[in-house]
Amino acid sequence: MAFGLVGFNTIVEKLVGSDDPAYLAIIDSYKKPIAQWPKPIIDEGVKWEELSSIKRDSTFFEVQDKAEVVLGKLLFFDPKLSKSNQISCSTCHDPELGWTDRRMVALGHDHLKGPRNTPSLYNIAERASFFWDGRASSLEEQAAGPLSAHNEMAIDIVDLPVKLQKIEGYKTYFEKAFGDSEITYNRIVGAIASFQRTIKSQPSRFDAFVEGKYNALTEQEVYGLHIFRTKGRCMNCHNGKYFTDEDFHNIGLTYYKRQYQDLGRYEITMNPDDVGKFKTQGLRDLLLTRPWMHNGLFDDLEGIVNMYNSGMKMINPTVEKKLADPLYPVTDSLMKPLELNKEEIKALVAFLESLSGSKYKMRRPVFPIE
Repeated sequence: MAFGLVGFNTIVEKLVGSDDPAYLAIIDSYKKPIAQWPKPIIDEGVKWEELSSIKRDSTFFEVQDKAEVVLGKLLFFDPKLSKSNQISCSTCHDPELGWTDRRMVALGHDHLKGPRNTPSLYNIAERASFFWDGRASSLEEQAAGPLSAHNEMAIDIVDLPVKLQKIEGYKTYFEKAFGDSEITYNRIVGAIASFQRTIKSQPSRFDAFVEGKYNALTEQEVYGLHIFRTKGRCMNCHNGKYFTDEDFHNIGLTYYKRQYQDLGRYEITMNPDDVGKFKTQGLRDLLLTRPWMHNGLFDDLEGIVNMYNSGMKMINPTVEKKLADPLYPVTDSLMKPLELNKEEIKALVAFLESLSGSKYKMRRPVFPIE
């Protein structure tokens, strides 16, 4: 029994259970190499990449022993990089909490809350830009944000090298990493970035399925994969190896002129078209990185799928409103009602849950002493 894309999408509306021949035909259509999977539903003009698997990092322990990575790990976990000597990078990016903090928003210096949810560091080396609004283009540039922010680590980045130079034990680590013991800001953030680039997702059951282990996913999860690629329209933004288009979208959570208002990327570009746009987060290991969204207001995966199912049309401005207020947010045109039924929603959630495969137990280092 063979079906084209249109055939499969029509069949989805009529499935009655796992004994339905049409349902089984969909499941079987994925038990083959990705190139032979049913084509995804992609809107015209959208740039996308096919999904693909990741491999277990066979060089992880070898790379962890490199001098610059060893130094970067020390600096990442050391609270002495903060003004109070109480907050480290790992305070918000805890390896046992999915390299995040499980809070709605970050909590930093003087117990001040940050404005946004802490993004996970999984696969951070593969990102094209950093922060929810994309204001940094490299890990080294990104580092200045949390180090100097008054509500995060609150350290003067000019004073930071001077502070570390007073710790005799660090000089040996800098010499091994860079050839001499000079401690500079660029070397500090360079070493931290080198360590962060080693933080990678481990293969999930989805990856095993892609590699040909077709019993790695249940029938419901495979069906959810099909919904993800077709009727759910998820591939428009969540595609490629890391399930992200690395772009920015307004999905309707701007809360314009209300509590939780956040104008997103507009605050960086000052382009009214960017109001409410935020970086598309990758979906790998998402069960380890809740709560979700830029404001951390959501921690129920089925609830989020239900929101997308509604079309996310929280604000539908009229032409008159947009003319009167150029900053009035417009939800991305990719957001459309999906009309998923309960079975399809549950299947999609089951598939998304299968994308989590990492289990980090990283021992914290012993810090150099003065």
